Amino acid sequence: MEQTPASGAGNGTSTRPYLVRALHDWCTDNGFTPYIAVHVDRSVQVPMEYVSNNEIVLNIGFDATSGLDLGNEFIQFKARFGGVAREIIVPVDHVVAIYARENGQGMAFPAPEPLPEGAPVPAAPVAAEPRRSGLRLASETGEPGADEGGDDTPPPDAPGGAPRPALKRVK
Repeated sequence: MEQTPASGAGNGTSTRPYLVRALHDWCTDNGFTPYIAVHVDRSVQVPMEYVSNNEIVLNIGFDATSGLDLGNEFIQFKARFGGVAREIIVPVDHVVAIYARENGQGMAFPAPEPLPEGAPVPAAPVAAEPRRSGLRLASETGEPGADEGGDDTPPPDAPGGAPRPALKRVK
């Protein structure tokens, strides 16, 4: 079970944000598209019209996001939904899976504990200006035809008409 600072001194912090970052890096390094499945409650800021059964699946690849920050407490970025840019804020403990769209390889996590009725919603940090490298996306340079961020299309079926790969839990 994951440990949090509140669960006792000396136990360390949760491993979930480190594993999410590692699998995001693995997907990116191998040319895969990283997706996260998120349990949605009132502490998650996502477009509610795309939520089904208290869950939403988000493309967190660099091509689909702007200002992606995979922090220890929150995952924050901007993405396009139906052509409209939206600010997304997900508490890391609400990520229930991260996987590669192309082959389904990834990792699942336990769902978060429900917030008690009337409990305050944890506040996300104020988004700072994203760290910039010397590289610029086409959308940042103002080049014509550059799309800002998002991938509005659902993931395609696997080649040959087979259904999309499913996430496999490995123990």
